[in-house]
Amino acid sequence: MYSNTGYLNDEDIELEDKNHPLTVCSCGIYRLIHQAAMTTIRPKGRTDYQLLYITAGKAFFLLGENEKELSAGHMILYRPGESQHYYYYVEDKPEVYWIHFSGCDVSDILDKIGFFNTQILFCGISFQYLELFRQMILELQLKRPCFEELLCHYLHQLFTEIHRGQLEISTESCRYQKEMEATVHYFNEFFTKDISIEGYAKSLHMSVSWFIRSFRQYMGMPPMQYITSIRINKAKELLKNTDYSIQEISGLVGYENPLYFSRMFRKQTGISPSAYRKE
Repeated sequence: MYSNTGYLNDEDIELEDKNHPLTVCSCGIYRLIHQAAMTTIRPKGRTDYQLLYITAGKAFFLLGENEKELSAGHMILYRPGESQHYYYYVEDKPEVYWIHFSGCDVSDILDKIGFFNTQILFCGISFQYLELFRQMILELQLKRPCFEELLCHYLHQLFTEIHRGQLEISTESCRYQKEMEATVHYFNEFFTKDISIEGYAKSLHMSVSWFIRSFRQYMGMPPMQYITSIRINKAKELLKNTDYSIQEISGLVGYENPLYFSRMFRKQTGISPSAYRKE
């Protein structure tokens, strides 16, 4: 497992701070590489707030008696005292950024940016979010002069970016929801065809960049990545449940070149189609 973390007091100490508007306690990145699974269980939660941001793959959260699968682009918030139970699997290639924080202004800030009466937000994948997380990790590790003030500044900036993103998503999703729903249906029905993203965008009277941006905000990934995921998932199903050859499966899921199919399959799953079938 790859891990890059920083702590306010050089270790993971839960902090309830009611004397300052905002305090960053710890921040980090987790990425499963070889470890089969990773599970976190805190029946009584923590005394501070925790925000997790799935930036690749997917993660699973047990909320009450219901399991919730969250894909890349989602954030989930745990408030103080909320039971925590979540897990990742290496086959999903998850990458998760997380931060623990406290402060007397936190509740009002979270309500304002979109977490009022909800625990989960879809925020998409944003370079600004990732860079702010990395800056906070670095400040916690180096502890240079004024680092605590800078931590608050970066976290405030992260909250502001989230708020702006939610306002933009809300406006655009109302406008393009039907188009994106139709697109998802089209991709799932015709994924074996040679789909031109440029041509499809023009059919919706959208620029290519605008279409890709809208689809990413709606589904959490670019359109070609979504089409690839459909093809690879179908290939997995055929490898497990049929005796078709790999060359035949390649054609059935939309790849004329079996070698290219094998490269794409390995890129998405980490193993070759033949190795997947054996497993």
